[in-house]
Amino acid sequence: MADAGRVVAGTARGIRLLAPGPGTRPLADRVKEAVFGILAPDLVDARFLDLFAGSGAAGIEALSRGAAAAVFVEHDTGAVRAIGENLRRAGLADRATVARMDVPRFLGRLGELPADPFDVVFVDPPYAETGLRDRALARLGAPDVPATPAILVPGARVAATHFWRDAPPETVGLLASERVRRFGETAVTFYRRREA
Repeated sequence: MADAGRVVAGTARGIRLLAPGPGTRPLADRVKEAVFGILAPDLVDARFLDLFAGSGAAGIEALSRGAAAAVFVEHDTGAVRAIGENLRRAGLADRATVARMDVPRFLGRLGELPADPFDVVFVDPPYAETGLRDRALARLGAPDVPATPAILVPGARVAATHFWRDAPPETVGLLASERVRRFGETAVTFYRRREA
C-alpha cells in the first residue's frame, strides 16, 4: 500500500498512515495541519463525520486531537481495509465506526436512523466529482425536518476540499462559507451551519 502521510498532532502524533493505493489522493500533511488548526476549537469531544474517507486520515486526525467519535464513510473495499489498519495503528478503533457505502446513500439513510448529530464534517470527494460534492453539501445544509433526526448540530462546521478553480457555492442551504484556504491546486472551503 502507498503512504498517506502521518498523524500531525494529538495522541497518535507521528503515526504513519497507509493509503489504499497509488490512485488515491492523500491529504498532504501541510494541508492537514492547516485545516485541523482551523477546526481545532470545534474538535474536543465532537462527533466527526469523514465523507469520502479514503485512508481515513481526516477522521483519524480528528480523533487524535480529541474528537469523541468519528464515522468514516467510504465505498471502496481497499480503502475500507486501509481505514481499519490505520485506526489499529493509531490505537483509535474503539471510537470509530466505518460505513462501507457511497456517500449519497449514507446521507439519505441518516434521516431514517436515530443517531446523534455531528459537530464537524470533512467532505473530500474526488476533485472531478463536483456533482457528488455539491449533493453532499446540499444534504448537510438542508433544514432539519420535524420528527426526523438532525444530521448536524446548530453551528456545526463543514470543511470541503476541492480543486481551487472549482469552488463550491458560498452558501448551501443553511451552510454559509466562513473562509477559503488554498494550498497549491487544493483549496478548502469552511462552512458554518446557521440557524434555520
